[in-house]
Amino acid sequence: MDPVQTVTIAHQITNDLSMWNLFIRADIIVKTVIAILSIVSIWCWAIIFDKWFRLRRLVRRTNQFEENFWASGGTLEELYDRIGSRPPDPMSSIFCAAMREWRRSDAKSLTNREIVNLSLPQRIDRIMSVILGREIEHLDARMGFLASVGSTAPFIGLFGTVWGIMNSFYHIGASKNTSLAVVAPGIAEALFATALGLVAAIPAVLAYNKLSTDIDRYAKRLEAFVGEFGAVLSRKFDEKA
Repeated sequence: MDPVQTVTIAHQITNDLSMWNLFIRADIIVKTVIAILSIVSIWCWAIIFDKWFRLRRLVRRTNQFEENFWASGGTLEELYDRIGSRPPDPMSSIFCAAMREWRRSDAKSLTNREIVNLSLPQRIDRIMSVILGREIEHLDARMGFLASVGSTAPFIGLFGTVWGIMNSFYHIGASKNTSLAVVAPGIAEALFATALGLVAAIPAVLAYNKLSTDIDRYAKRLEAFVGEFGAVLSRKFDEKA
């Protein structure tokens, strides 16, 4: 083969190995794998950015609420009135739910006041625990998808790779030609599927670990507030008893 033919074949192979050409020329199974991994990767990045911005926003609002809470002293009712019925963060939601139950119980004129008072702290603790669990559940939403992608995407890509290599060997046997022009496209399609599997899996795993750590830290912060606020209300309850 003369140098001109070698350069021509190399140029054709280079053009054939563009991402779009690899997808167009791929077998239907490999195309399906590539499409699935591309969609999954995009969705993972959407979840990652959504969780990251949401956690930053919640931490900022929680810091502001804690400053107002500890600066309020004995005016928790005023803080509750100022927040209103639409708390902007989970800690505010816990606070408002507890204060709502406190006011509801305080406003009732019941015959057996002593029995009701004995159950009030337990009811408030129960309400705060329910709100805490609900807020953490919201924060954990779609985290399982990241974990699933991180563990399965490489194997999906590997399936596309195996299928693409099988097709390459089939074409080699059918054409009885082992030249680079025959082998390269099929091998490239196969490796492209593996690369997409890693592109989807690696960010998903890294983001899952980071976001899980941040969510756990935030959950412990909420749990600490539940205990502290429960103690504050217990002291107020003892003062009223």
